[in-house]
Amino acid sequence: MRAVSPGTGATLRMLAATADARVVCEIGTGVGVSGIHLLHGMRSDGVLTTVDCEPDRQQLAKEAYREAGFAANRARFIPGRALDVLPRLADGGYDLVFCDGDRQEYTRYLAESLRLLRPGGLVCFEGVFAQGRAMDAAYQETEVQEIREVLRAVRDSDAMVPVLLPTDDGLLCAVRKG
Repeated sequence: MRAVSPGTGATLRMLAATADARVVCEIGTGVGVSGIHLLHGMRSDGVLTTVDCEPDRQQLAKEAYREAGFAANRARFIPGRALDVLPRLADGGYDLVFCDGDRQEYTRYLAESLRLLRPGGLVCFEGVFAQGRAMDAAYQETEVQEIREVLRAVRDSDAMVPVLLPTDDGLLCAVRKG
């Protein structure tokens, strides 16, 4: 497990601020680094919902958020597999969805994200360069093929306006059209 880079974190903070995000969903809590960046960019009354199958990581993130000065009510921690949890979240209720979970599930995260996002909301996928493997046809691992599929799906969709940002290991972002 690796935390988002400072550049990716700054980008997430800026995107949350640009979206005037009040409600954000994060898939993959990690130890809380990306969540701290998102919270810094969100509105002061905003709530981050973060999903992870590892409760120990979520506990570390809670401590990190507290140490960063965020009140406990600014984050909602939901333990479990993202694909089990996401269907229970509200349709059209989110301003931003950040995907940094199991990369072999990215296309399914995309489908859930489009359902969760309000029109004009943002979806972001971390690590889409796959350390250079996604752009090299010689690599055929399942994870790399899944990343390529989500890149194609976002690029070809009429429902989104995408951009691929060269932060750290690649950040794919798209705005859901109205």
